[in-house]
Amino acid sequence: MTTLDITETTFSELANRARALATEGARTVLGITGAPGAGKTTLAERLVCELGPEIAVLVSMDGYHLANTVLHDLNRHPRKGAWDTFDAHGYVQMIGRIRAQRDHVSQGTEGTIYAPHFRRDLEEPVGSAVAVRPETPLVITEGNYLLLDVEPWAQARRVIDHIWFLAPPESQRMDQLIRRHERFGRSPEEARERSRGSDQRNAELIVSTAARADLVVRLVD
Repeated sequence: MTTLDITETTFSELANRARALATEGARTVLGITGAPGAGKTTLAERLVCELGPEIAVLVSMDGYHLANTVLHDLNRHPRKGAWDTFDAHGYVQMIGRIRAQRDHVSQGTEGTIYAPHFRRDLEEPVGSAVAVRPETPLVITEGNYLLLDVEPWAQARRVIDHIWFLAPPESQRMDQLIRRHERFGRSPEEARERSRGSDQRNAELIVSTAARADLVVRLVD
């Protein structure tokens, strides 16, 4: 596994960094990535809550999960969560559209953008669920494959201004992942099998991309 130069930091310090990216009159896209169970969604949601809806909004990569029916048709459902089980082209195009939103609004060709959201209780994406208003300066996006150097994922790095890689201790990440699977209905045995099986294979791929991040962080609070 790659040895990472990890910056230990507090949530307060990360919130200040994020706030500094929210420049009035401009649009900045901040990406948060890391292996399954790293705490990406929790961190992104905390940042949006701390900054407030006038400053930040969250658009998750998980909204671009392929629907279960599509995954079954493609024989990929057992690998749900792997890099080729998402509409990567759709995600990259949406983030590019969000990044250029203010310019397009000024030209009269864009308005509020509605992004999809992933419902973990349904294990399905729901379209047009997140309103991205042009006056919101900071858009936070989080997901596993923001740094993957495989097309079309490689295009994501070009339309996301800053990417932070979240790297908790491995034992903590695994515990968090197992507990998450249990919260959403898997038995303890199923949760451990998923976490140490397909999720772990995805994790190893994701960690190999960390060197492309602008910042590799470990929360210490």
